[in-house]
Amino acid sequence: MRRRFAAAVALLLLMACSPPPEPQRAPVGESPFVYVRNTDIITEWDPSRSYSSEIVAFQNVYETLTLWNPVTKKAAPRLATSWRASSDGRTWTFALRPGVTFHTGRTLDAAAVKSSIERTMRSETGASYIWDAVSSIRADDPLTVTFALKYPVPLDLVASAGYAAYIYDTKAAPDLAAWFRQGRDAGSGPYTVAGWKRGQEDELSLKAYGDYWGGWRRPHYTTVTFKVVRDPERAYEMLRRGAATFVDRLDATLFGQASAAPGVRTSERPSFTTAMLLFNTADGPMRDVRVRRAVQRAIDYRGLVRELKGSVMSAGGVIPEGLLGHVPGRVPRQDLDAAARLLRQAGYGPGGRPLRLLLTYAAGDADQEALVRRLRATLRRLDVTLRARAMPWNEQWELGKKGGQDIFVMYWWPDYADGYSYFGNVFRSADPPELNLAYLRDQGLDALLDTLPELTVTDRPAAQRAYEQATERVLDQRAAAALPWVATARRAYFAGVQGYDDNPAYPDVVFIHTLRPSA
Repeated sequence: MRRRFAAAVALLLLMACSPPPEPQRAPVGESPFVYVRNTDIITEWDPSRSYSSEIVAFQNVYETLTLWNPVTKKAAPRLATSWRASSDGRTWTFALRPGVTFHTGRTLDAAAVKSSIERTMRSETGASYIWDAVSSIRADDPLTVTFALKYPVPLDLVASAGYAAYIYDTKAAPDLAAWFRQGRDAGSGPYTVAGWKRGQEDELSLKAYGDYWGGWRRPHYTTVTFKVVRDPERAYEMLRRGAATFVDRLDATLFGQASAAPGVRTSERPSFTTAMLLFNTADGPMRDVRVRRAVQRAIDYRGLVRELKGSVMSAGGVIPEGLLGHVPGRVPRQDLDAAARLLRQAGYGPGGRPLRLLLTYAAGDADQEALVRRLRATLRRLDVTLRARAMPWNEQWELGKKGGQDIFVMYWWPDYADGYSYFGNVFRSADPPELNLAYLRDQGLDALLDTLPELTVTDRPAAQRAYEQATERVLDQRAAAALPWVATARRAYFAGVQGYDDNPAYPDVVFIHTLRPSA
């Protein structure tokens, strides 16, 4: 699989160094690429604010200046063909690809890049923080854009982010926010929005953008459908009978069946996607750190990894292996005696007050269901009642932003291939909370985290030490969360799909234009 990906990267680099191909109108009448997942596709249509599962569609509709290459672990060309940084790391200049147009028909040039990123910076929401180091942006000429920074950051990696790095046409409409809310796009990618049916199974459809700079000379999928199917068995059956092309995640049993099924191919590789239980530190019984620590110790970490049979691996700290900030050897363990002792100290357990906890998790996620089942049974032995509510992501997130649960279960992955967002977005003080769904307010932690973007460039050993301190503060001192596993990316797809490989920096994304359909 690495060889296939390396070939795809080589092709991308060759394209970056060559004149862009003449646009060629996309052929019509080919079978669609049907992507099936268990969560809603669109949470936010505005690319400046997008920060959720729509990444799977948006990475095919919008483009960024660079793209992270998991083989070299460096940024590769995308809308920018080359870039350079000053010796102090505070000035970055990007050369743009010529001949690129937005789906609106306007030319993508340096002025458009400047306007797009400045609008995203002004939004001050979602992942817009990735541009915090930028003090100014200058369009030097139509194909050259320069960024001046307040402090050094790896801007080539920032520009590859899965969120908030999209380049889009800010002149698409006078009221751009309202225009996006209608389910429209202003991207430059190979596909454009064809239709959106909020809340329906066939939620989103895309069609080929005929003037895409990458061209349509060889066979491509020219239409894409994103389906929401919450039952994993039904999703797999759709794949087997040809009603689906790609299923992004299967439980261990279904993945085993898919691995042996005729006409189906599978992919398996480590990911950066971490499962998190975020504890409500602000309200309810889990305001008591002893209760939070008791729940941490009640989780059967090893049993979950065994039960899920290769679909997950043990987590080490907050940041997964492969990124700066990972803490090796820090594997959590279940300790029921300690959990019972902590509950007694807090006044719960046998002879104490009754304790009821509300947990929310993603509807249709088999791995999270296993976590809930095991945790409920374990807590029952400790005289704790766990009420679990499976919810569609959009509803779960809305409830979480109101502080409506004791435990919020979700997955987290980096905004770009860096460890900062695991802390800066999930555990840094925020009002409203957005994704700090532990509602943690720790000024000492905030100050520590604020040093990390610059340290990552200027002193990586110091950055690693800061990450280790932040890990201890979040998991040990504040007990704000528990991390039961890092997911293994297990995909199943139609055997006729050629050229697929998984990029952990863009979780669950299929770069559909790079694929070759065949019988």
